[in-house]
Amino acid sequence: MKTLIKLLLVTTLLSLALFGKSIANEKVKIGLIVPLSGEYKEIGISVVQAMRMAINKIGDDKIVIKVKDNFANPINTLEAAEQLYSEGVKIIVGPVFNKNLALLSEFKDVTFVSFTNKINGNPNNVISAGVNAISQINTIKKFQKKENLERSIFLIPKTEFQSEIDYAIKKTKINLKDKFIYDTDPTKLTAQIEKITRYPQRKQNLIDEINRVENSEDVNKEKKIETLKKKDTLGGINFDSVIIGDFEENLKSVATSLLYTDVSSKRVKYITLNQWFDPSLVKEKNLQPIYFPSVNDKNFQKFNNEYLSKFDKNSNQIAFLSYDIVGLIYYLLYKNDFIIDKNLFYKENIFKGKIGIFEINKNIITHKLNFYVVEDEKIKKIF
Repeated sequence: MKTLIKLLLVTTLLSLALFGKSIANEKVKIGLIVPLSGEYKEIGISVVQAMRMAINKIGDDKIVIKVKDNFANPINTLEAAEQLYSEGVKIIVGPVFNKNLALLSEFKDVTFVSFTNKINGNPNNVISAGVNAISQINTIKKFQKKENLERSIFLIPKTEFQSEIDYAIKKTKINLKDKFIYDTDPTKLTAQIEKITRYPQRKQNLIDEINRVENSEDVNKEKKIETLKKKDTLGGINFDSVIIGDFEENLKSVATSLLYTDVSSKRVKYITLNQWFDPSLVKEKNLQPIYFPSVNDKNFQKFNNEYLSKFDKNSNQIAFLSYDIVGLIYYLLYKNDFIIDKNLFYKENIFKGKIGIFEINKNIITHKLNFYVVEDEKIKKIF
């Protein structure tokens, strides 16, 4: 009898050990939805390759990536999500574009880690992993404090990103003197900037002062008039910095209009949102210095070089982000014993990636970014 009990005990312990081993070795399936066909297929391919780089770097074969093509449209995104869900996938990276999130709310027990930088109005099961406006404006707040900027104005373009910036302004409680919405139409832009900067009034101030000096009996009036005529306007500017919520050519148009109204970057600080180290800004001498928050420049360049050497192609921002997303998910799974549940992104956590520091709390990801200035035809890190 004792022998039988011992045999049963050994068998039970062996079964438990084998069961524990099978659980430990069980693969964790992570879905990936990206465009692998059509106009945006190069983005999708770069994401797949960057995620493979990350998996190889981690060196743990526990994670399996299941890739689906969504052709960059909502219907195919839904179909891809349904296929992955039927395979038991509960965490999905993607889609790339915000417009493809619309139909994903029905998958209540699936978490989508999207590349979008928009966080306002997304389905509840979508985690935005992009460099969002809250992260950027929080970094600008840090720069305001460093430079004692107390009279910032925010220029917000009338685009689909307007609501995102408004939402971030409220959430971050950034100190602003005022904010203005402007039309990106070049035929309307300059007139709007003139009004914001009180250009007609300052122009008239100069004309009035020249007339006053001309009609005065000041012995040095000729010299004073000569000095005044070298000016474009006369009078102070009622803000010390301008935050321009725009990018690329639209950003340059706004900055050029500011220059036209005699509000140069030498008089007030030009600040903008994440420009991803746009090299064309380096060539715009008249707009410099111009400041912006962004990811870690050295890590971005290092990733780009490594990607180029492996695939003989240039990388992009989405691929860089996807590399970090893999590391972030692995880190959270590791801390959660590789169990995928609704609390994975809910608990407060900090993860240091290539982009910078990810802060995760209540299904929201924010980034601690660096801050840069384009000056003297160079991009320099401030903090």
